[in-house]
Amino acid sequence: MMAQPKASHFVDGQYVEDKAGPVIEVIYPATGAVIAVLHEATAAVIEQALASAARAQGLWAATRPVERARILRRAADLIRERNPELARLETLDTGKPIQETLVADWPSGADALEYFGGLAPTVGGETIPLGRDFAYTIREALGVCVGIGAWNYPSQIACWKSAPALALGNAMIFKPSEVTPLGALKLAEIFIEAGLPAGLFNVVQGRGMVGSALVSDARVAKVSLTGSVPTGQKVYALAAAGVRHVTMELGGKSPILVFDDASIEDAVGAAMLGNFYSAGQVCSNGTRVFVQKGIKAKFLKRLAERTAAIKLGDPLDETTQMGPLVSGAQLAKVLGYIETAKAEGATLVCGGGQAGAEGAFVQPTVFADVTDGMTIAQEEVFGPVMAVLDFDTEEEAVARANATEFGLAAGVFTADITRAHRVISNLQAGTCWINAYNLTPVEMPFGGSKLSGVGRENGHAAVEHYSQIKSVYVGMGPVDAPY
Repeated sequence: MMAQPKASHFVDGQYVEDKAGPVIEVIYPATGAVIAVLHEATAAVIEQALASAARAQGLWAATRPVERARILRRAADLIRERNPELARLETLDTGKPIQETLVADWPSGADALEYFGGLAPTVGGETIPLGRDFAYTIREALGVCVGIGAWNYPSQIACWKSAPALALGNAMIFKPSEVTPLGALKLAEIFIEAGLPAGLFNVVQGRGMVGSALVSDARVAKVSLTGSVPTGQKVYALAAAGVRHVTMELGGKSPILVFDDASIEDAVGAAMLGNFYSAGQVCSNGTRVFVQKGIKAKFLKRLAERTAAIKLGDPLDETTQMGPLVSGAQLAKVLGYIETAKAEGATLVCGGGQAGAEGAFVQPTVFADVTDGMTIAQEEVFGPVMAVLDFDTEEEAVARANATEFGLAAGVFTADITRAHRVISNLQAGTCWINAYNLTPVEMPFGGSKLSGVGRENGHAAVEHYSQIKSVYVGMGPVDAPY
């Protein structure tokens, strides 16, 4: 069960260790066992990472985009070849069921590398006619980028951030969450094997102090963070001090609106995916499920039936459908939210407590009769806890769905396609679905509005966030000066 890497960090093309850094214990959430021991990056390791990235980036930016693309494509192929072993490591690191990690984590990362590899050679500038004169634009790399990952999709996030960064000629220093530090090291190995020059993708481990040291360094041009709103606010402020480019993919309290003409089976299935997949630890989860009163009873009955059939258990068993939360601390937090919901008067439909004596397992939990002021309708739980709310009219549902400081995602279920588009146009969210939920293909931009973040990951939109435009005016005649 041990998953000890060769060393804690991967810098300038090789594993690096400095045991002077504070210890990071990697816990397997299903049993609580320590499966690896790493160390935080020291000042020396951080400096080595920054210096090697700055050195390597200029030559990489000068490399033909199609050559950069070939390396990313080779890395994608290696990930797909090794997906079974990589999925197992992801399950050990996160506790997510292997039936999920086999299809959703590293495969999505490979898709991102392939997509941005294909996109890179097509990214160019434009010419602008100005009569006698003309201008043209060049799209250039930003330089050294810092990626800060979250613990829920650690390897996917490492790929989602590094793929556009590297494709467009940048270097990236990636700091995984200290809770899930293992996958990014494997990605660094794969990049080197695929032919990526040393220094262009460095992995340094650590907690907030390591992230702060990276974000505030003068050699860093861009910061991309996936994490909570409080963490995002701190990192955004640090980046702003150096006027650095930022992408912030933060939390949410996203609504799913289910109208009375919707397919009950589809809406229930999507609500379950949007609350129970990855044990509810997904930033875009639709944790406020607004159900029109005409179908409330049918919806809750079918939801309870299907939720009761979810199989919890050993994450390494491919029949297991839901694993533990990522840590004991997360378990305590989620159980606290469940008790608060009970105390505030929400109706417990199913679940409602810890599952089993070992590991950080929580029963998939549904509360009905939730009102807008209840804590579970206001705060991000980040666990398998669904809040079902009633509504009468479309206008009411939209107004209540928007009455939050978050704006990451939203979903609508209805057979009326006109209403579907109308409602989506009025919802304040950056990533939306109609008669689907939580599908995030790399071709589609992903990100939020309001406190849920700034910038976009994936899709062609990511080009804007990992490159900058240089404008060049070309004078074709004498200078007309009044002096």
